[in-house]
Amino acid sequence: MKINKLTIRGCQYAYLDQGHGIPWLFLHGFPLDHRMWLPVVERMSSAVRAVVPDLRGFGQSEATAGVVTMAEFADDLAALLDALKIQQPAVVCGLSMGGYIAFEFYFRHKRRVAGLVLCDTRAAADSPEMAQLRQATAQRVLQEGPAFLADSMLPRLLAPVTFQQQPAIAEQLRQQIQSANPAGVAAAALGMAQRRDMQPLLSEITCPTLVLVGTEDVISPPAEMQAFAQAIPKAKFVTIPDAGHMAPLENPGLVTTAFLEFLDLVASGLEDR
Repeated sequence: MKINKLTIRGCQYAYLDQGHGIPWLFLHGFPLDHRMWLPVVERMSSAVRAVVPDLRGFGQSEATAGVVTMAEFADDLAALLDALKIQQPAVVCGLSMGGYIAFEFYFRHKRRVAGLVLCDTRAAADSPEMAQLRQATAQRVLQEGPAFLADSMLPRLLAPVTFQQQPAIAEQLRQQIQSANPAGVAAAALGMAQRRDMQPLLSEITCPTLVLVGTEDVISPPAEMQAFAQAIPKAKFVTIPDAGHMAPLENPGLVTTAFLEFLDLVASGLEDR
């Protein structure tokens, strides 16, 4: 798949633009890049126009020093859609940090959202302790690089069965984390620490919404995600077996099936507009 580049709000953005149909915007987790979505995108590009960016500071996109907030990421993505001349409402699909950005995108650019997909993510803001940990992580990444994050994060990202049966996935994630831009990682970590609590706003989400989580996710536990799904009026909650926090990478077949079923729901809603 060909990587394209555009200057978006003063930053050179790298992205994939694949397929035809309803636009589907895939937002990766922290501290990863667009490659985590490839197994799903390869299965879906005949059904949707998949736009898969490296978020500001990640992958092949340029970094911005300091803090990049979830709102700034969301505004980048709206500008990317403008640059690609995509005016049709899109399905906005985010995992983990990508989910935080998807929430923010919805409330800042609601008219551009045909459907919302929230994968292995959280609606609550960081606790003071977690925010402090992110700040310490940002400082350490700037001082010594991101390699230590691979050791601390990997055991929590994947289900035990993934380590046993698909060790290449763990190695792929390790490489993505170790090669991440320290400035981009630090800026996003500080931005996540500042993100707003979406829980009081969940009842205001009126578009079709899919909330999806791996059954073995210890970072965004299924019970927590089911609880916030119940607060969204048009949400469907789906669990993916044999998967942890990286469900789309660990079990892409079942995730793609859930996505395509949701796409049918979104398409029927657009026809009714």
